[in-house]
Amino acid sequence: MLNEKDLHPYQNTCADHIIYNRSSGLFLDMGLGKTVSSLTAINRLMYEYFEISTALVIAPKRVAANVWPDEIEKWGHLKHLRIVNVAGSEKQRIKALQTQADIYTIGRDNTAWICNYYGSKLPFDMLVIDESSSFKNHQSLRFKALKLAQPSFNRIVILTGTPAPNSLLDLWPQIYLLDRGERFGKFVTRYREEFFKPNQRNGSIIYNYKLKQDSERKIYDKIKDICVSMKASDYLDLPGVIVNDVKVKFPPEVQSMYDEFEKEQILSLDTEDITAVNAAALSTKLLQFANGAVYDEDRNVHVVHNLKIEACKELIEEAQGQPVLIAWTYKHDRDRLMEALKAYKPKQLDNNPQTIKDWNDGKTQILMMHPASGGHGLNLQFGGHIIIWFGQTWSSELYDQFNARLPRPGQKHRVIINRLISVDTIDVDVVAATKAKGEGQSRLIDAIKAKIIKYKC
Repeated sequence: MLNEKDLHPYQNTCADHIIYNRSSGLFLDMGLGKTVSSLTAINRLMYEYFEISTALVIAPKRVAANVWPDEIEKWGHLKHLRIVNVAGSEKQRIKALQTQADIYTIGRDNTAWICNYYGSKLPFDMLVIDESSSFKNHQSLRFKALKLAQPSFNRIVILTGTPAPNSLLDLWPQIYLLDRGERFGKFVTRYREEFFKPNQRNGSIIYNYKLKQDSERKIYDKIKDICVSMKASDYLDLPGVIVNDVKVKFPPEVQSMYDEFEKEQILSLDTEDITAVNAAALSTKLLQFANGAVYDEDRNVHVVHNLKIEACKELIEEAQGQPVLIAWTYKHDRDRLMEALKAYKPKQLDNNPQTIKDWNDGKTQILMMHPASGGHGLNLQFGGHIIIWFGQTWSSELYDQFNARLPRPGQKHRVIINRLISVDTIDVDVVAATKAKGEGQSRLIDAIKAKIIKYKC
């Protein structure tokens, strides 16, 4: 288990920044540890300085439910923190809020609900907005609700990788939630008039704005006292690889379906004759369920959940416009991803050299690729540094080959490999086997035999 002494110096710097500023922003690249820095600050404020007693974290749904609790479990100096996720039906959310805890996490889609539930004053000392760029729209319901509730908090922290991925106009709502207009004014119109000028227009209709000369420097000068910006390239030895296991937890009803499905498939096997063929067939069905959809005997697709789809979308949003390479396993995975991510105009890797050129030229945000289609020597390192494994593979060779597409000569960033792992499913066995680096078939058969023992003994 990691301890406080294992924090990087810059992570301690970020924690101190939160402690010494009642309103603070951390603009940190993916992989720099925004969560542990924030939790360390919360812990010190709560149990060393006694300045706060409760904190509310608003985050993407998966991040609120899994990432914050998992980070507490990972670090010894945080283990004592009591954390409750406010999720589910309204009755379940209310029950969670009535549970005594140090930290309450809630999905950003429930921002308006929790503000309405408590009325004008929320009973939390500190607010942390994880992925604050999701509050960049000043006309959104979530921003308007939090704007009214903002005075409730003695301390506010915003966390994001890129606060303004499309335009610095996106910055105003996020900074307003920190200082209530002290730096950029109480209305977006004043901010826009001071730092921007109309760009494309048709008479009195203005389609977009562009920065006035020297406005970018002036904007960042105004927030440098309360916001810290860090790039991974400044604090980590690059290039290199970070493996980020993203845990996807099934709700009870889906977990029950999976358990019954697994038991049914296992009990249909002949325990005396476990071969690579029938073990692979069973594994395939379980892996499909873990990913969210299953083929029947006629190759019809039955969707059982979209939890990995949602987790994938959150990771792409967190990447803030940076290109992402996605490894898919089954055709229904690819098809569902292509539909769910159509707003990003995803491309499928094919035999057309132009597809690879467009990726390496930065023209493709999402590239879909089957691990077996990459082959040796395929150069994709110029197009991005983020990988998402939507499904898991027993093949160490395919896993290593796919991952080797990005950390190659010419890569300027640390490569981040995100693995979507459905908890309490065969995904966990596959990941464990990948770490063991053994021969694929034997690892697969051993895993299936273990499940047979579980159900038949």
